[in-house]
Amino acid sequence: MSIKLSIKKNLSEKLVKNYVFFTNEDFKIIAFNKLAVSKSSKEINKTINSNDLKNKEFLSFNLNPTQRIILIKIKKNQSSLDNEKIGAKFYDYIKSNSYYKISFFEQNINEINLKSKYFFDEFILGIKLKSYIFEKYKSKKNNKNFEIELVLKTNRINFNKNKRFNSLIEGSNFTKDLVSEPGNILHPDEYAQRLKKLNKLGLKVTVYDKKKLKKMGMYALLGVGQGSVRGSYLVTIEWKGSRSKNKPLAFVGKGVCFDTGGISLKPAKFMEDMTYDMAGSAVVVGLMKNLALRKAKINAVGVVGLVENMPGGNAQRPGDIVKSYSGKTIEVLNTDAEGRLVLADALTFTEKKYKPKFIIDLATLTGAIIVSLGSEYAGLFSNDDKLSKQIIASGNKVDEKVWRMPLHKNYDKLMNSKNADMQNINYVGGAGSTTAAQFLQRFVLNKTPWAHLDIAGMAFSKYGGALNSGGATGFGVRLLNQLIEDHYE
Repeated sequence: MSIKLSIKKNLSEKLVKNYVFFTNEDFKIIAFNKLAVSKSSKEINKTINSNDLKNKEFLSFNLNPTQRIILIKIKKNQSSLDNEKIGAKFYDYIKSNSYYKISFFEQNINEINLKSKYFFDEFILGIKLKSYIFEKYKSKKNNKNFEIELVLKTNRINFNKNKRFNSLIEGSNFTKDLVSEPGNILHPDEYAQRLKKLNKLGLKVTVYDKKKLKKMGMYALLGVGQGSVRGSYLVTIEWKGSRSKNKPLAFVGKGVCFDTGGISLKPAKFMEDMTYDMAGSAVVVGLMKNLALRKAKINAVGVVGLVENMPGGNAQRPGDIVKSYSGKTIEVLNTDAEGRLVLADALTFTEKKYKPKFIIDLATLTGAIIVSLGSEYAGLFSNDDKLSKQIIASGNKVDEKVWRMPLHKNYDKLMNSKNADMQNINYVGGAGSTTAAQFLQRFVLNKTPWAHLDIAGMAFSKYGGALNSGGATGFGVRLLNQLIEDHYE
């Protein structure tokens, strides 16, 4: 199922099946402006006046067996997020009622009290976000299309030419596509090859393979992938949208393409969901694609560590000690606490090579964050109050919410090892997400402002949310794009 969007300046001679009008809060139709449907306006208004409309957002009326009017209620001073959500709800409405070939009319939109000048773009953005579906591997695809025709009096609205909104869709959907791919297709070798193709967008992509990583001393990352027949990689994606020599913004993502847990094997039940253990990296990639497509006027870098955690004959063992890129040694007590090992090397590398303004890392890192926050908030851990407040505010704007969790030096003792500089799990128990973040903080060596987003409860949804369908959510792309727009661009 897909959305087709066309722009027309006047109504086609052959009347379409569904006419859509935006109305004020009491569903009053302000004007039909001499359209073919105007003869029915009195009858429709009579029906509206006789109904309890308090909790309704949509109304529909049959003009005849082949034509229908749909009314969408717009509340006074709706926010941009509200506009997106009503678009998403409208998608569900037309889908559930099998309404195809939709024509919107802009004639009366100026008479509704709109807070955002991008109302219609935001409305269509909501439709497009909600309508995402991944059916690449189905032999029989759902070929039903919603054709949306915008019949406009002015040139004020044109989603097809709005670079900001289209790039958000492209970036978000690219993230969702990557997360949705099965592990036998999107293994680290294939993932690295796909990222190389982003060069054509003006991004500079550099791939560090196993040989280069060994030379660099990234044994924390390499240890995770050594049980797999696939390669292990660190990939950097650079965007230079500003001529200034300002420090870049840095985004780091965990890319465990499939996580069996390694020798510390996970239970079989729900292990198939571990294809999305690379969602943190996919968010970084989708964000960088979005920035390139909209020609963002900033300098930014995305860094992703790509591995596969498998229990092969050469796999890392519980009790192994590895030396990280930072020079610090790690005792691996549980091979299923692997994401932090990948991020440890990636964080130190990013800070040392790029000296960024800040570093934000994203990872499906712990099940403990789901116990704490469920699927409503991502966990936020940070060494910087200003950056934290910015992330929280930007997340609220786009309904990608985060909740700040504690970091404290007292948690460090729970990660100290008798045999190495540290161990990769807290064997005392409790504070699983916090001790994981405390572990990561040890690899930010020069006090660079840093934030860690644990998105384990947000990257994938069985049932879908207000602005996404079930499956991969793309959580993080819009949040970070909003953060950049609000504070750094």
